[in-house]
Amino acid sequence: MLDFARTGAAVGGTSATLEKTRLLAAYFRSLDDDDLRRAAIFMSGRPFGPSKRRTLGLGWSTLSKAIGSVSRRDDDELQGIFRKHSDLGDWAGEALEGSTGNEDVPLEEVEATLEAIRGARGAAKAAPLEALLRRLHPEAARFVVKIISTEMRIGLSEGLVEAAIAEAFGVPVTQVKRVHLITGDIGETAVRVKRGEIESSAVTLFQPVRFMLASPVETAADAFERMGAEKVWTEEKYDGVRCQLHHAEGRVELFSRDLKETTAAFPELAESAPRIGHDVLFDGEVLAHRDGRVLRFFELQRRLGRKIVTDQMRHEVPVVLVIFDLLYLDGRPLLDEPLEERRRLLEGLGLDHPFLLARLEEATSPDDLDRIFVDTRERGNEGLMVKDPKSPYTPGRRGLAWLKLKRPLATLDVVVTAVEWGHGKRKGVLSDYTFAVKDTASSRLVNVGKAYTGLTDAEIADMTRRFLAITLEDRGWARIVKPEVVLEVAFDSIQHSGRHASGYALRFPRIVRIRDDKPVDEIDTLNRVSELYERYFGKKTETSLSQVAET
Repeated sequence: MLDFARTGAAVGGTSATLEKTRLLAAYFRSLDDDDLRRAAIFMSGRPFGPSKRRTLGLGWSTLSKAIGSVSRRDDDELQGIFRKHSDLGDWAGEALEGSTGNEDVPLEEVEATLEAIRGARGAAKAAPLEALLRRLHPEAARFVVKIISTEMRIGLSEGLVEAAIAEAFGVPVTQVKRVHLITGDIGETAVRVKRGEIESSAVTLFQPVRFMLASPVETAADAFERMGAEKVWTEEKYDGVRCQLHHAEGRVELFSRDLKETTAAFPELAESAPRIGHDVLFDGEVLAHRDGRVLRFFELQRRLGRKIVTDQMRHEVPVVLVIFDLLYLDGRPLLDEPLEERRRLLEGLGLDHPFLLARLEEATSPDDLDRIFVDTRERGNEGLMVKDPKSPYTPGRRGLAWLKLKRPLATLDVVVTAVEWGHGKRKGVLSDYTFAVKDTASSRLVNVGKAYTGLTDAEIADMTRRFLAITLEDRGWARIVKPEVVLEVAFDSIQHSGRHASGYALRFPRIVRIRDDKPVDEIDTLNRVSELYERYFGKKTETSLSQVAET
């Protein structure tokens, strides 16, 4: 583990991409297959590879208690060290100096400890973690905590890990990316590349494939210009959760956007899949859906993350899978087939409820696309997916073959009520802003969301100075501030929320500008938020889901 940590520190110590790649490649070449698999996963900031479908389940409280027990430092001292670093790994490394055994523990034992933590329940998770930390060199402990927290923060993206694998074993990085797109697991990818198992890597059922991603555009004209096509296909962008369904010989597994298995959350989909009569891999969106209407995302949230779904929950929040792509059919991988061929095969399956096909329309001009966009927003959907019918399916990539056209519903003028210290590149500045609107009935400010995007580095630095000067209460990593800084925020949707006294939360808010020209008395009201919610989300019109493609 010490070699891993020293390599990680060296990678974090240089800003040169080529040097990061060289350092990591040299380290990867020195490892056997098992340690290569572990190291590639750990360097990507994960305790387990996605193919393992495991989560650690270790919270901040347990981690803090373990560090406190081993370091023999009190809470105030630990909090002071954390404020200095704003990084869990760096915090642990300094806190543990002089308190550990300085052993060089093998990666295999680190992996075994992570597995023991995963298997333990509640407070029992602390014991294996403490035992490991007491043995480790502080620098190694620093990186173990980075892995546990899933935040390496050494300037090492997954793309750089792929590049290092390519350099380590002398293959083009495009081939590494191709294998990784198929396996969805960087550890498995590293071992396959080392062994030369590149051409034989193909889609395998029940091994989730990374989802193809879409690039955002602001206007219909932008979509046509960026795609460079004479015609495009559109699909309505629904307010659900991305899902991959694998089926073969009665076995069914579902996977979420982050490749975690979610079969238990949607038993009706798993029960209905064998009726398909084919071995398939679908890409689609799970929606809460009743009587031909899509329910709000707020309703679907009640189903997410559940290991047991009761009959009552299934009745209250029924779901469907809206399918928009077919990646595998009866032994035939389809990633390289054009979308129009994949859609033809998908339509030929004759699917019925709870499996529906996304509504498909064709646009041949920006005006066509604008018309379709307006129609879909009137039906209460988020926006449009714009796709090139000739495009292959490229897992994990955000290119120009798929675009998403989404426009903010409106903007709101809000006031900042609390701020938090940032992480990584934003370490040392207050960059996360909780904001509120005015409840005219009670003359109170009520929070409706948190934003951390939209400002430049210079603006954030200036805002940090302002917030420090108007702090009312210092809570360590967060500060309650005097409500006088007004922001204009955009957002994609509004949902009911029990987290805020307002009863609402903005989804995907981002800062449009700082409104120094507007006094707090003129910010938007809770009534305005309620009006927007009722207009766009309170009563959705009938959806355009169809079991027959409309082209």
